[in-house]
Amino acid sequence: MRAKLKAVSQEMRRRMHHSLPSVGKWLGHVVKGYSTTTQCRPTFAPLRTFRDEIVRRWRRTLCRRSDKGDIPWNGMKKLADDWLPQPHILHPLAE
Repeated sequence: MRAKLKAVSQEMRRRMHHSLPSVGKWLGHVVKGYSTTTQCRPTFAPLRTFRDEIVRRWRRTLCRRSDKGDIPWNGMKKLADDWLPQPHILHPLAE
Protein backbone atom coordinates (compact mmCIF):
# COMPACT_ATOMS: atom_id res chain seq x y z
CA MET A 1 0.00 0.00 0.00
CA ARG A 2 2.86 2.41 0.77
CA ALA A 3 4.31 2.11 -2.71
CA LYS A 4 0.94 2.81 -4.33
CA LEU A 5 0.33 5.82 -2.05
CA LYS A 6 3.77 7.20 -2.88
CA ALA A 7 3.14 6.81 -6.62
CA VAL A 8 -0.29 8.46 -6.32
CA SER A 9 1.20 11.33 -4.29
CA GLN A 10 3.81 11.98 -6.96
CA GLU A 11 1.17 11.95 -9.68
CA MET A 12 -1.07 14.28 -7.64
CA ARG A 13 1.84 16.66 -7.32
CA ARG A 14 2.26 16.57 -11.09
CA ARG A 15 -1.47 17.20 -11.61
CA MET A 16 -1.64 19.86 -8.90
CA HIS A 17 -2.98 22.63 -11.14
CA HIS A 18 -5.37 20.50 -13.19
CA SER A 19 -9.09 20.98 -12.70
CA LEU A 20 -10.79 19.38 -9.72
CA PRO A 21 -13.13 17.23 -11.86
CA SER A 22 -10.27 15.74 -13.87
CA VAL A 23 -8.19 14.94 -10.78
CA GLY A 24 -11.27 13.68 -8.91
CA LYS A 25 -12.19 11.37 -11.77
CA TRP A 26 -8.64 10.03 -11.94
CA LEU A 27 -8.46 9.48 -8.17
CA GLY A 28 -11.84 7.73 -8.28
CA HIS A 29 -10.40 5.29 -10.80
CA VAL A 30 -7.33 4.75 -8.60
CA VAL A 31 -9.40 4.02 -5.49
CA LYS A 32 -11.82 1.77 -7.38
CA GLY A 33 -9.00 -0.13 -9.04
CA TYR A 34 -7.16 -0.65 -5.77
CA SER A 35 -10.38 -1.72 -4.05
CA THR A 36 -11.44 -4.27 -6.64
CA THR A 37 -8.11 -6.09 -6.64
CA THR A 38 -8.08 -6.80 -2.90
CA GLN A 39 -11.70 -6.62 -1.78
CA CYS A 40 -12.65 -9.23 0.76
CA ARG A 41 -13.48 -9.15 4.46
CA PRO A 42 -9.95 -9.45 5.93
CA THR A 43 -8.76 -6.46 3.89
CA PHE A 44 -11.74 -4.15 4.42
CA ALA A 45 -9.99 -1.96 7.02
CA PRO A 46 -6.92 -1.34 4.81
CA LEU A 47 -9.23 -0.36 1.93
CA ARG A 48 -10.85 2.29 4.10
CA THR A 49 -7.40 3.41 5.27
CA PHE A 50 -6.23 3.66 1.64
CA ARG A 51 -9.20 5.88 0.71
CA ASP A 52 -8.72 8.06 3.82
CA GLU A 53 -5.03 8.48 3.05
CA ILE A 54 -5.84 9.45 -0.54
CA VAL A 55 -8.22 12.11 0.81
CA ARG A 56 -5.55 13.46 3.18
CA ARG A 57 -2.94 13.63 0.43
CA TRP A 58 -5.37 15.22 -2.04
CA ARG A 59 -6.23 17.91 0.52
CA ARG A 60 -2.56 18.57 1.19
CA THR A 61 -1.91 18.91 -2.54
CA LEU A 62 -4.89 21.24 -3.01
CA CYS A 63 -3.78 23.40 -0.08
CA ARG A 64 -0.40 23.87 -1.78
CA ARG A 65 -2.01 25.28 -4.95
CA SER A 66 -2.11 28.86 -3.68
CA ASP A 67 -1.24 31.04 -0.72
CA LYS A 68 -4.89 31.91 0.01
CA GLY A 69 -5.31 29.29 2.69
CA ASP A 70 -6.37 25.75 3.00
CA ILE A 71 -9.52 23.82 2.22
CA PRO A 72 -11.69 23.11 5.26
CA TRP A 73 -12.31 19.46 6.04
CA ASN A 74 -16.07 19.72 5.45
CA GLY A 75 -15.36 20.95 1.90
CA MET A 76 -12.81 18.19 1.39
CA LYS A 77 -15.31 15.61 2.67
CA LYS A 78 -17.81 16.79 0.06
CA LEU A 79 -15.18 16.54 -2.69
CA ALA A 80 -14.20 13.05 -1.56
CA ASP A 81 -17.81 11.89 -1.36
CA ASP A 82 -18.48 13.26 -4.85
CA TRP A 83 -15.45 11.68 -6.55
CA LEU A 84 -14.08 8.78 -4.51
CA PRO A 85 -16.05 5.56 -4.09
CA GLN A 86 -16.50 4.10 -0.62
CA PRO A 87 -15.09 0.59 -0.22
CA HIS A 88 -17.67 -2.13 0.22
CA ILE A 89 -17.58 -5.90 0.50
CA LEU A 90 -18.04 -7.60 -2.88
CA HIS A 91 -17.66 -11.18 -1.64
CA PRO A 92 -19.02 -11.47 1.92
CA LEU A 93 -18.10 -15.16 2.26
CA ALA A 94 -14.49 -14.81 1.10
CA GLU A 95 -12.03 -15.71 3.80
